[in-house]
Amino acid sequence: MRATPERLLIRLEWRVVRRLDGCLAGGYRTAHRGTGTDLAGLREYTEGDDARHIDWNVTARLNEPQLRVFNEDRELTVWLVLDRSASMTVGAPGRGKHDVLTELALVLARLFGRGGNRVGALLYDTGVARTVPPGTGRRHTLRIGAELARTAGVARPRAGQYRGTTDLAAMLDVAAKLARRRALIVVISDFIGDGDWGRSLLRLTPRHEVVALRVTDAADDELPDVGLVVVEDAETGE
Repeated sequence: MRATPERLLIRLEWRVVRRLDGCLAGGYRTAHRGTGTDLAGLREYTEGDDARHIDWNVTARLNEPQLRVFNEDRELTVWLVLDRSASMTVGAPGRGKHDVLTELALVLARLFGRGGNRVGALLYDTGVARTVPPGTGRRHTLRIGAELARTAGVARPRAGQYRGTTDLAAMLDVAAKLARRRALIVVISDFIGDGDWGRSLLRLTPRHEVVALRVTDAADDELPDVGLVVVEDAETGE
């Protein structure tokens, strides 16, 4: 039996044992200083510091290694890039690849959204993209879950509706256009499809932090020994 988005979120609800004074500070390494983009100042370099943050111009003037210190980034925008193509329907009933993708997406949306971060979703089928704008909170996570439920019914095309294999490069290019500001982009896919998607993935990395999660099933590589069968490509209809 497939779990509903509401049931999946109930599993993530934790009972509060001790309430903290703040809402956002607990989700970051420090309250004021850390890895970010806004320069907070300089200090002397000490053993163990990241040498990439040394300010060489100031070091040359003072003749002592000086390290740039940045303000911690306080707000993160997360984009979930979700592959909803027909190849994602492979798998046992209730535990297919699209079921795993749904659970992963809801878990990530809820965990990131709890810290006050904004989470958006791009649901991509072959040439068809649905977007959930970034938002926060439990209700927004349920909105992503509802959109996933809508696209689950159209992931497997009917006869005569085949549009070809998934263009993964196009999916990543759409994600690049959506994420205009620096963001964390999480791509969840089986990475079965056409296009030079490796190059498109690399184009995202200079500006964004990118995490790629590959969902696989045993049926992708090996069919069960059940005798003579007739099979059909889920995406091309061949």
